[in-house]
Amino acid sequence: MEARRLAMICSHIQPGLVPATTRLAPVARSNCHSCLNSKQWPSGSDEGNSQNGCVFCKIIRGESPAFKLYEDDVCLCILDTNPLSRGHSLVIPKSHFSSLKATPPDVVAAMCSKVPFISSAIMKATGSDSFNLLVNNGTAAGQVIFHTHIHIIPRKALDSLWASEGLRRRPLNVDREASRLADLVREQLSLSENSRNSKGEGSSLTEN
Repeated sequence: MEARRLAMICSHIQPGLVPATTRLAPVARSNCHSCLNSKQWPSGSDEGNSQNGCVFCKIIRGESPAFKLYEDDVCLCILDTNPLSRGHSLVIPKSHFSSLKATPPDVVAAMCSKVPFISSAIMKATGSDSFNLLVNNGTAAGQVIFHTHIHIIPRKALDSLWASEGLRRRPLNVDREASRLADLVREQLSLSENSRNSKGEGSSLTEN
């Protein structure tokens, strides 16, 4: 696992090793401040994932080069230097948040609002007609850099990128277990919403 993390972290700073004739787009500086305290960092995160050592923060601050595709006040999009497909890109918030859960809704909204615009350009540039939108949230899900980011992965027919796409999916059993699972999720949503309301953040759930 540590070797995989190191490889992934190095892949995002690999642009510094490209030939001198290749031009890297400059990335504007940002404060890249954290809204989290040190106790909220996920266990097992290494130096490359601390705020000062975060490879994405270094790119945002202009300390490391990157192939920049898009940038605004909230986020930027860069090419992933260890791509799963040609044009594989990352949308990254300029402020440091260790996970999607820790990222404020307005920041997530700003990032997601750019996906149609950016993905359309990437698909045209790569001759793709589809793409996967992916977030690895947490270690078990494959997150190795604890700075929120969204993957845009261009796809083409029969590219066989995901082995899981060939797996036969089992239909949901409409039984007590499924009903209980739905009840548990709704209960957690209600608890979260009540907590938000008590903090004066307003409601986002609608009743059917």
